[in-house]
Amino acid sequence: MKSNSKYFQTVIRRIGLAIVFVLFSAVTEAQTPDFSKMTPQERTAFRAKMRELAEKDWQLMAAQLNIQLPVLPPAAEDSNRPKHLFQKQGSTNWTDSTGNTYVRSGWGNWSNYDESKAGNYILPDPLVLKNGIVVKNPKIWWTERRPEILNDFCTEIYGKTPQVTPRVVFKITATDTVEINGKVIKKTIVGQVDNSKFPQANTSINITLYLPLKIAAPVPLMVIADFGSGNMPLGNNKGPTALEMVLALGWGYATVNTSEIQMDSGAGLNDGIIGLVNEGKPRKPDDWGVLAAWSWGLSRAFDYFETDKAINPKQIGIQGHSRWGKTALLAAALDQRWAIVFCSCSGSMGASLEKRSWGENIDNVAGSGEYHWMAGNFLKYGGHWDKMPVDSHQLMALIAPRPIFITGGTRDQWADPRGEFLACVGADPVYRLLGKKGLGTIEMPLPDISLISGDLAFRNHDGGHTDLIDWPVFLEFAKKYFR
Repeated sequence: MKSNSKYFQTVIRRIGLAIVFVLFSAVTEAQTPDFSKMTPQERTAFRAKMRELAEKDWQLMAAQLNIQLPVLPPAAEDSNRPKHLFQKQGSTNWTDSTGNTYVRSGWGNWSNYDESKAGNYILPDPLVLKNGIVVKNPKIWWTERRPEILNDFCTEIYGKTPQVTPRVVFKITATDTVEINGKVIKKTIVGQVDNSKFPQANTSINITLYLPLKIAAPVPLMVIADFGSGNMPLGNNKGPTALEMVLALGWGYATVNTSEIQMDSGAGLNDGIIGLVNEGKPRKPDDWGVLAAWSWGLSRAFDYFETDKAINPKQIGIQGHSRWGKTALLAAALDQRWAIVFCSCSGSMGASLEKRSWGENIDNVAGSGEYHWMAGNFLKYGGHWDKMPVDSHQLMALIAPRPIFITGGTRDQWADPRGEFLACVGADPVYRLLGKKGLGTIEMPLPDISLISGDLAFRNHDGGHTDLIDWPVFLEFAKKYFR
């Protein structure tokens, strides 16, 4: 991978394998390479080297923060390992008889699925200033408390978006008429990011936009953050797709390929928009992570949508599933233009409570496989969850009073659907302070019972890690706001 970073140059020289240079050249041409053009052996080698580079970058950040992980015994010999587990064949992960995934973090904490051990955490009150003063009116929320919370998230959790970022010029590269339950317009749009500051970095904002063929007035638009999968949402593909459901309402539908904005790996932090702004140098502890970089790219896509006369700029929503669910929440917290949010199965550092020990947790995200999503400062909270100044209910509160739809799945316990519900409960007071209706209950609903009468909505579907089965309910919810 071409870079001015002495650190990464040293790592590459030490690897010393010709195949690495071939594979890294693919990364410089696109943030995420086309695996379909690789042999199985090349894919395996690429992923192994990416993991190695990410681990080394993680260690570099940990050294900046004086973080040292404890020396742990082999997992099979760990006396803290839950006794009822067995190891998955061909995996380093463990499981129980119900199929829940268990991992041990670098700090020695094991995944938990026992409600009695979920922790006696104390959530920060979203309506109490750091000086102890209670927020009693919207003015104090907007001028004092919200900025406090937002600053903590930007400095300690997701990283600060640079004040100066490169210029983006959008160009429509193709316009077609396609058949999707009738004729619709499909536009392919590329946002070229000015990389003159650091030409070795490659990044772009790639959009696929679908609009009704005949438009009498500007239409609402749903924007889906994903990895460039086209119009197919994650999950099973039985029945209509999300694209088909949205177009059937006469609305627009767009996907934004986050992979081209910033690679989803710690090995790519000296490339993409992060590498471009940093000129290939390693991050500082409060620099933005990948989720914030994706959010920046989504905001630039919003800039483009505002220029399209067929789109109602006041009715543009953001949707994401899994890690893109985390992104959708952050994007809407950072950019108040997003009119509605659909966050699906987002788990830790998304919608689920962070200090609660259940499934995916702070330690997992702070490890070398996922730390790149976050600011470097986030590593400080691995093994020290109680020290983290904010929690997910406050991320939702930053989106208030705009409507949010949060979903989980009964067979997706890794993402902690109960923790997601409890976060909604925690955000509820802010919605009410701002004159909106929250959940209306503190009791978690039964599976497939949708709480959509307020502006803060929740549904725990009977099923696994998917967004597709919740789209019809979301669209019913969204119709209250998009007409």
